[in-house]
Amino acid sequence: MLSPVRTRFRKQHRGRMKGVSSRGNRICFGRFALQALEPAWITSRQIEAGRRAITRCARRGGKIWIRIFPDKPITMRPAETRMGSGKGSPEYWVAVVKPGRVLYEMSGVPEVVARAAMGIAAYKMPVQTRFLAVPAETARSSERPLN
Repeated sequence: MLSPVRTRFRKQHRGRMKGVSSRGNRICFGRFALQALEPAWITSRQIEAGRRAITRCARRGGKIWIRIFPDKPITMRPAETRMGSGKGSPEYWVAVVKPGRVLYEMSGVPEVVARAAMGIAAYKMPVQTRFLAVPAETARSSERPLN
């Protein structure tokens, strides 16, 4: 599962998920993408489950890009602990996702396969998503000859 190798601070504030995503909201690498329509925290387990679902559905064909990274530590207190005594220790990592953020990208497979794979991955996500596709004539691909 994804997690940072090292961070500057061990613990973070929860923060707020106001507004829409201004970065990472366009298709940059592939031809097909899965875009979030709601704000949420997506855990590293959910990201990995989506990646496995896409890989399995595409039968290890094509290429997949994961456009989000879990860099926010979520802390938890031990069970049956009294109030006070400070903040808990980091338990897992999440990616903060705002509406419009592209979660996964894919290329090298037909649109029917990509739509099915992204649909299965969308079930694993805690947000509403939509499927995006770049038209074939405008796609930057290696098959097109350079003039």
